[in-house]
Parts: sequence; C-alpha cells; structure tokens
Amino acid sequence: MKAKKQQVRESHLECHHKLQARIHQTEDTIQEQHLIIEALVEEKASLLQTIQGLQEENRAPAPFDVEWEEEPEEEGLEDIPVGEGEIVNE
Repeated sequence: MKAKKQQVRESHLECHHKLQARIHQTEDTIQEQHLIIEALVEEKASLLQTIQGLQEENRAPAPFDVEWEEEPEEEGLEDIPVGEGEIVNE
C-alpha cells in the first residue's frame, strides 16, 4: 500500500512539474508576443509620421482630414413596399 501511495505521489509530482513547465513556456510565449506587438505599434507610429511628413512636403491633404459628405440616397428605392414585386416563374 505504501509503495502504491509513493508511486501516486511521484506521478502527481511529475505531472505537476510538466504542467509548471508548460505554464512557464506559455508565459514566455505571451511575453514574446507582447514585445512583438509593442514593436509593431512603434513601427506603425513611425510609418505614420513618415507618411505625414511626406504629405506635408508635397502639400498633399492628409487622409481623413476632409469632412466626409454623405451621399444622397437613390430616390425611388424606399417607395417599393416590401413583399410586392415578387418574381413569378412562368
């Protein structure tokens, strides 16, 4: 009986150590991904600054600075009642 309990304990400890190793590996992966995301965000900011600088040099309008005008809806579409004008196969 003692031998079986000892075996169960050892098996439990082995599983615990494997699980802890996987947890640490996952944490390391998440930390690496976080660093990559930070680098990408910084790169994006740098690229946006470069684009803005080039636009200013070329006196081009900055994107999305112009107010958007809503396009008028096409007339006549709202006049068609729903359910009418169904297609009939002959």
